[in-house]
Amino acid sequence: MEISNTTEQPPEESLAIVGACAPGHLLRSLPARATGVAGFSRGPLSLPSQLAAQRGFGNRFALCLPIFATFGDTPVYLSIPPDPRPGTIDFTTSDVAHTPLLTSPANAGGYYIPVKGISVSWHGVDATAQLPAGALDLDVRTGRGGVVLSTVTPYGTMRPDVFRAFARAFDDAITRGRIPMTTVERVPATKPFELCYRGGFPRVKVPWSWDVPRIILELGDGATRNWTVDNNNYVVEVGGALCVGILPVDGPGGPAMVIGGKQLENNLLVFDLEKQLLGFSGLLDTALTSCNRATFHRN
Repeated sequence: MEISNTTEQPPEESLAIVGACAPGHLLRSLPARATGVAGFSRGPLSLPSQLAAQRGFGNRFALCLPIFATFGDTPVYLSIPPDPRPGTIDFTTSDVAHTPLLTSPANAGGYYIPVKGISVSWHGVDATAQLPAGALDLDVRTGRGGVVLSTVTPYGTMRPDVFRAFARAFDDAITRGRIPMTTVERVPATKPFELCYRGGFPRVKVPWSWDVPRIILELGDGATRNWTVDNNNYVVEVGGALCVGILPVDGPGGPAMVIGGKQLENNLLVFDLEKQLLGFSGLLDTALTSCNRATFHRN
């Protein structure tokens, strides 16, 4: 395996990484031209763990899907218009909110965050999902419940009871927050999606997408701000309708919610396993930048 080095010359070097061959049928769901999977869990054979053990990077890495991953204390510079110069802000230290990372005894390699509630906001209307007390909590004894990040789950998922409360809140925000004199209606779902709408969703320029509700994951103690899921992190266009890329999944004993790949795209995530913190930028589109505008090399 070859990696780019931000501090030394030559800029690329080879490292021996333990891997395993897999039958072809296990790779069929991968994107075109992909030939394998690199694990980013807490496990000892994950890519971050192996690189940290070989090079002393420390238990810290950053991920910005679908473009890059960096390891150690590598800065990630993102230019923000109107300044076109690279290196204007180191997003790993300057502009990333933080939340504690939790661990589950049932999924030791997973990255869990403390979500206490879910709300939906649109045009000044706030609708709160009416969840039972502790519905999103992680049971530290059994490992049941909780909210976990997953790069292999394409769309976010919720346990059915959580999804029903979320869907009611989303419908409420749509009904009360729509622009006057416009119509927004729920339309028959297109599988696998359950929530699909058509009507008065104008286009917005920042970011270039649809004017739709914001989904707010209300984080618990230790978080510096809530996690907001904006338009491009959940909207899926299907047959002229806009669908919510979050699905109900009945998994007894599993997580209450999975934050999937759609929600993680173009969101700079900084995993600091020594401090047990997760940094998150939010959708970079809203700052008029993106993962593919990043630079890494130190001056």
